Amino acid sequence: MTKILIIGAGRSAIYLIEYLLNQAETYNWEVTVTDMDVNLAQAKTNGHPRAKALAFDIRNETERRRIISEHDLVISMLPAFMHGDVARDCVEFGKHMATASYVSADMKALDSEAQRKNLLLLNECGLDPGIDHASAMKVIDEIHALGGKLVSFKSYCGGLVAPESNDNPWGYKFSWNPRNVILAGQGTAQYLEDGEIKFIPYNRIFSQTDTVTMDAYGRFDAYANRDSISYIDVYGLKNIKTMLRGTFRQAGYCKAWNIFVKLGLTDDTSKITHANKLTYSSLIASFLPTSKGDLKQRLKQFIGSAWDKETEVMMDYLELFSNKPILMEEGSPAQILQALLEEKWRLKAGDKDMIVMQHQFEYTLPGKTGIHKKNSSLGVIGKDEHYTAMALTVGLPLAITVKNFLTGKFKRYGVQIPIHKEIYTPLLHELTEHGVVFDEA
Repeated sequence: MTKILIIGAGRSAIYLIEYLLNQAETYNWEVTVTDMDVNLAQAKTNGHPRAKALAFDIRNETERRRIISEHDLVISMLPAFMHGDVARDCVEFGKHMATASYVSADMKALDSEAQRKNLLLLNECGLDPGIDHASAMKVIDEIHALGGKLVSFKSYCGGLVAPESNDNPWGYKFSWNPRNVILAGQGTAQYLEDGEIKFIPYNRIFSQTDTVTMDAYGRFDAYANRDSISYIDVYGLKNIKTMLRGTFRQAGYCKAWNIFVKLGLTDDTSKITHANKLTYSSLIASFLPTSKGDLKQRLKQFIGSAWDKETEVMMDYLELFSNKPILMEEGSPAQILQALLEEKWRLKAGDKDMIVMQHQFEYTLPGKTGIHKKNSSLGVIGKDEHYTAMALTVGLPLAITVKNFLTGKFKRYGVQIPIHKEIYTPLLHELTEHGVVFDEA
C-alpha cells in the first residue's frame, strides 16, 4: 500500500483530495489529509474508507517529522514559505514530495541529494505555475519539431470572478489565498523585450500595464509577474527576443489598485497599533500628506491624473470614505486592507469564479518568410463558491501528476516541473476530460 500525505485542506485542495480518493481503491492508496483545523480535513475526506483526517500543526517539529516518516509521498498545500522544512524532512526520510508552488532556494538546495536517493521533488504543478508550463511547452516543442525558432513568448493568467457573478466594480473576488493577492507584485518584475532586459519596481507594477483582449472573455489589464527571464533556459528559448509572464485583472483594476500601493496600504512590514480605534476613512486620512479639506478631494489631489470616475466608483464600493470601523486591534496596513477586502470580495453562495490564461507565440519557420503567430487560450468557469475553477486548476494537475508518477508513467527525480513531454502530455490529455481545454489559433 502506498501512503500519501496531504498537508493543508484549504480552499485549493478540494479537487486534489477528491481525485486521489477516487483513485485510492484502484491503486491501493491510503490518503491522510491534515490541517490545523481537523474539521476542515474531516469535511474534505467525508468519511472515505481509504482516508484519514488528522489535526496537524506544521510548526510542531517532532510531530511533523513523525508523520512525514510514516508516508511515501507528501503533498504540501501550505503557504510557499513553509515548504522548506517539509522538503528537508522528505529528503532525509526518503520520501517523495509534490507542491504547486514556485521552486524555492530551499528546494534547489535539495536537488542533488534527492536525485541521488531517486526522490521526486515536484514543484510548480498547479495553475500558474503549472498548467501554464505544460501548455506552453506543448506548443513550443511543436514549433521546435517543425524547425521553428521562437521570437517572442508572452503568457498571462488570472483568477477572476465569472461574468455572471461579477457584481462589484473591481471584477474580483477571492478564490485563493487573500494574502497573496494583497501582496501581489511586491519586488521587482524582470522580463525581456526586443532583446533588452526590463525591470519594473513595485511602485510601477500596476501603472506600467498592457491591455489584452480574449474573445468571449473580455478585456484585461496585464502586469508583469516576477522573474520571466529565468524561464528562458527552462523553456529552451536561448535566443528569444521577448519573454514575458504576467497576470490578468479586469480592465481598470490595476489603476485603482495602484492607489493602495501609492498610499502604502499594501505594506506588510509595519504594525498599526490600536487600529480598532480607527475607521477606514481615518486610516486613509492618516496616509495622506495634507490634513485639511474633504477626504475624497485630498485623495484625488494626491493621486493626480490617474484618478477618474471609474476609480472613484471602485473606492466608494469599499466604503473607504465612510465611518466603517476597523475591527482588527493591531495589524500591518496590508492586513487591515485584507480584512476589508475579504468582506467585500467574498464569493457568496452560488458565486462562480473564472480562470483565464493566454500564451502568445511569435516564431519563424525554415523556408518561410515573415513572423508566424499563434495563441493558446484557456477559460474555465467554476461550479460554485466551493468547487471553484481555481481549486480545479490548482489541485487537479498536482493530483494527476502524482498519480502518473506513482503509476510509473514517468520516472524523473530531483526537482522537477511539468516541462517534459512524459509529464505534460498525459497531464494535458487528462485535464481535457475535466473541462480544462486550450484553444489554439
